[in-house]
Amino acid sequence: MSRVSVVTGAASGNGRAIASRLLSCGDCVAMLDVSADALARCHACEWRAHVDRTLCLVTDVSNEASVNDAIAAVKDRFGRVDLLVNNAGITGGTEATTVHVTPAAVFDYVIAVNVRGVFLGCRAVLPLMMAQGGGVIINIASVAGLVAFPGRAAYTSSKGAVIQLSRSITADYAHVGIRCVALCPGMIETPMTQWRLDQPHLRKEVLARIPQNEIGSTEDVASAVAFLAGPGARYFNGSALVMDGGYAAV
Repeated sequence: MSRVSVVTGAASGNGRAIASRLLSCGDCVAMLDVSADALARCHACEWRAHVDRTLCLVTDVSNEASVNDAIAAVKDRFGRVDLLVNNAGITGGTEATTVHVTPAAVFDYVIAVNVRGVFLGCRAVLPLMMAQGGGVIINIASVAGLVAFPGRAAYTSSKGAVIQLSRSITADYAHVGIRCVALCPGMIETPMTQWRLDQPHLRKEVLARIPQNEIGSTEDVASAVAFLAGPGARYFNGSALVMDGGYAAV
């Protein structure tokens, strides 16, 4: 039987690349995203050849009922959940900067998507994974969860929380065959970062802080997820794995 994978934020950036890579690995993949239009475009462009192995679900990861309904739909369609990739996330936009100027409502929204969303996804799949004897959860955190990004207090704190939540899941569920890993990318070229990287002077500033002198790609993230989800990574559990071209090393 094919592995059954769930990817949140699947219709853009890292999530789109992850979902496509898992399909290429032979998985049945449930793609969850808040945007129905984006899901439809992705399905029409690159997922339609695998209609028997795909399930597109409009889901708000910050809403408990929405997440629970999505996971129930996955179970109804495929019978199980072997892999959950909690990828959905936001920066908070131009208002989410330093602490004293970030509106409380903006901070709350970042936490709702980036932390509560991960919690709700894990909470929904853990009973299924326990009942079936195991599973893998990969939470997409960020190097910002380990090294604070200036002017990004809400985002940085949310990703730090994702790392600790991942460790808590390992501490509580490893004994029943469940692995949980926090993947911590650095600067990746996605729609969320494009505005910065499209400006030559800002791209130059970013590259100056990366020893490898390269911006990561969504395919880099997808490759890391594919490895971490597989049997070759069976002893990775509770880890915060950094992939950032050396950014955090200096």
